[in-house]
Amino acid sequence: MRVTFLGTSGAVPTTERNPSAVMVRREGERLLFDCGEGTQRQMMHFGTGFDVAHIFVSHMHGDHVLGIPGLLQTMDFNEREEPLAIHAPHGTRSQLEALIGATGDRPSYPLRITQNGPGDVVLDANEYEVQAIETEHRTQSLGYALVEDDRKGRFDRETAENELGIEPGPKYSKLHAGEAVEHDGRTIQPEEVVGPPRPGRTVVYTGDTRPVEAVRRASEDADLLIHDGTFGDDRAARARRTGHSTAREAGSLAAEAGAKRLALTHISTRYAGRSDQLLEEAREAFGEAAFVAADGQSIDVPYPDDG
Repeated sequence: MRVTFLGTSGAVPTTERNPSAVMVRREGERLLFDCGEGTQRQMMHFGTGFDVAHIFVSHMHGDHVLGIPGLLQTMDFNEREEPLAIHAPHGTRSQLEALIGATGDRPSYPLRITQNGPGDVVLDANEYEVQAIETEHRTQSLGYALVEDDRKGRFDRETAENELGIEPGPKYSKLHAGEAVEHDGRTIQPEEVVGPPRPGRTVVYTGDTRPVEAVRRASEDADLLIHDGTFGDDRAARARRTGHSTAREAGSLAAEAGAKRLALTHISTRYAGRSDQLLEEAREAFGEAAFVAADGQSIDVPYPDDG
């Protein structure tokens, strides 16, 4: 799984940061979380590709959605035929439809808009799902958690071959799939050669939010938490007034949740060229695994047992 930060600025873009957008590539699938102005150019610039099947909108503020009409139009120009789904909070369908229809055209490919609330399974896919999370902003808003299914336990080939005398072949596949097999006059149960299920990965994207309990719960043991880190301690009061988080608040939440890594995003222009302040404050609360995301930065999210 690879996460690419396409836009990490707050409400106003800068010369180095685009408005909000995050691409997640998993096993050949591309999922786009928010789509601020200029996202399609960022996708070209950073080589993520346009083969997106799902767009997850955190809320309808312009810095999170103004890139949608252009992206959809480009997909049309590229003769896209595959369906596209846009997932957004309850009560925002009419706004999305008006935004998409502002150019006077609708895409020729199938387009579906779903409305979701906290706790909904927004996307139930093969081996993972995307869940909607309650967030706290100044409008209808959601965060999203990509949660993979548990994986099969490790197959103990040495035990199978040397202790049980099972030669490599179809019986290995059946045992690893959870089926008992007959061998040498006895029934071999899967648990004799297959270890316990191994956890999948979890990536949480908050969009704009205050630090809230629902996000903390969703982020428990998460492999990556991408959290609103708009302001530093010097603007804590403004963060509360505007429905955002400080870097320290994001760090504290991530620490309480036991997340493995924390990415701060939605960085206010007040910290242009001096995001070290945000990094320091987040690390004081969370540790060295916190970082301030940058446009074009890509990180791999390994399985929890990969080392």
